[in-house]
This record gives sequence, C-alpha cells and structure tokens, in this order.
Amino acid sequence: MKHKMTLTLVSALFATTAMAHADDLTIASWGGSYQEAQSKALFEPAAKEMGIDVKEETYGGMSDVKLQVSTGQVTLDIVASGSGSAARAGAEGMLEELDYDVIDVSNFGPTLYSKYCVGGDVFSTTYAWNTDTYGENGPQSWADFWDVEKFPGKRAYRNKVAGALEPALMADGVAPEDVYEVLDSEEGIERALDKIRELRPHIDVFWTSGAQQAQLMKDGEVDMTTGWNGRFDNAKKDGAKVAYSYNQALLDYDCFAIPKGAPNKDLAMKFLAEISKPDYQDDLPKYITYGPTNNLAFETGEIDAETAAGLPSSPENAAMQLPISLEWYAKWETIASEMYQEMLTE
Repeated sequence: MKHKMTLTLVSALFATTAMAHADDLTIASWGGSYQEAQSKALFEPAAKEMGIDVKEETYGGMSDVKLQVSTGQVTLDIVASGSGSAARAGAEGMLEELDYDVIDVSNFGPTLYSKYCVGGDVFSTTYAWNTDTYGENGPQSWADFWDVEKFPGKRAYRNKVAGALEPALMADGVAPEDVYEVLDSEEGIERALDKIRELRPHIDVFWTSGAQQAQLMKDGEVDMTTGWNGRFDNAKKDGAKVAYSYNQALLDYDCFAIPKGAPNKDLAMKFLAEISKPDYQDDLPKYITYGPTNNLAFETGEIDAETAAGLPSSPENAAMQLPISLEWYAKWETIASEMYQEMLTE
C-alpha cells in the first residue's frame, strides 16, 4: 500500500511539473533595443493576458534552430527571424507549419506572412543621404542613387546579395513589378550585377551590418548608402545628418516561427495568434520605428498620424515600395549570393 502511494505521489508530481511546463514558453530573438521593443509591446502583455510565463533568450539565428532540430534537443518554442531565413529554414524542414485557422492574418498584407512564419514587424531597405551634402532634396529613386553627375559623392552598398540586386535593376529602368521576373534567370542576375559594377568606382564601403550603415552616416564617411529605415531613424536621433525616402524601397518583414519539435507547439501557436492582434501591434512603434503587420493596428487610435506617416507599413508608404519575394529568395539566393561574392572579389 505504501509503495502504491509513493508511486501515486511521484506520478502527481510529474503531472504537476508537466502542467507547469505546459504553461511556459521560451522565445528567442536578437537582443538589444529590438528585443526590448518586442518584450514591451508584445511578449510581456500577451503573456499576462494569457496567464502564462514567457522566458526570453537571445540566439544567433536559424543556425541555432538547425542544431537543436538536428540533434532532437529542441528547447525553443518561438523564434524571431528574417523572412528570407525563415523561408529557407521551412523548406529545409526545420520549422512547423503555422495554423492560420488559429492565427488570424485576415488583415495582414498578403506578403507579410508565409507557410512557416508570421510577420511581426515591417521594415524597409531604402537609400539614405547626408543632408549636409544634398539638403532635403536628395535622391528620390534608385536611378538617382546611381546618378553620380546629378548627385556626386561617396556611396556605400551592402556586401550581401539580400536587397542588393533589386535596386540595381530599378536603376537600370526595370519597373518594380517586373524586377523578380527579370531576376528569375542567371542572365537577369548578371544584368543587376553589371549595374552594380557600373557604380562600383563610387562605392567606398560595402557595409556588413545595420550598426555600420548607421555609423557611416553619423560619421559623414559617405554621402549616401543603402540600409534599413529604423537604423537611419536611430542615427538621426543621435545627431546624424540623414534623410531617406520610401519611394522604390524594398518592403520586408521580420517574423515569428516555431522550430520543428517545439516542446509547446500548440501553446506557441496560440501565443502567435495573440501577439498578431492589433491591440499589441499598435504598441510596437512606441519603442522602435518599424511598422505593424496587422493593418488594423493603424485604426485603434494608438498610432497617431505623424507616427504612421513615418512607418514602412503605413498604406501610403507601403504603396510606394516593392515587396520582397520570398519565392525568389528560396529559389535563387544561393546561386545569386555566389555570383555576388564573385563580383565583390573581382
């Protein structure tokens, strides 16, 4: 009898532990001011509303997820990711398919979620210029960015292929809606590379990070650069003489995914449904100048007109931009990246 009671107590203990664990989620993001914004706007209030505990970690991206999934030691329930990285990771079997019967994306832009990742914020890759050099009337198109007679000065450009080929084709006269059709061949990729070669004598720096692109503008080391809108906003707050335009910018997004074999997959799905609601997303711009992915977030009254006018995903700004094609990146990025790196070492 005593033995049976002991087993019952042990079973109850395990059941209690399992129940407690089932009410916990582990989320990994990239740290810094970005994750702080996510915590304040999304993670903490949603956890409170759902009555669960959320443990936050920082991680190194999908390579960490790949290691966990391949070894069968998955500890992460949700990860923040770039849209392209998630598309590739999903295609490689590292992520769970998301259940859009649970997660309501009916008011998301059609390009702001995918089979494996639901959009969490919207950002833009654009061109920025030094207002000491050009005043407020800097380049207003990629053709202007390439026009070294109209806009003489030093340029900076990305050292990776992501977001590098599309501007070159638009500068070469390809209409935004035709860019990915042209890029759907090695000849089209080569055309974009040739356009970058044309500008290369005026490119002083091929930047490697968001921090570097902002620092280049703060230091006045270059007169214009490509980069991410939020970084330029932060640089401006720090005193940089910088402005940018959304015209012909690349509309992209960061998203949330569930690693394959996540210990709390069902709860993670419900949590993603919660933080996708407009009442959470409308708080994000209070902490970082990236836009919500749920269009209803612009209608709650939390995002004032002045703030909305500066966000990448506001309807007016989004209409001026080229949405990134995840299908193209899933198909071509490996080949295009090799070609791009060869161009950089010529």
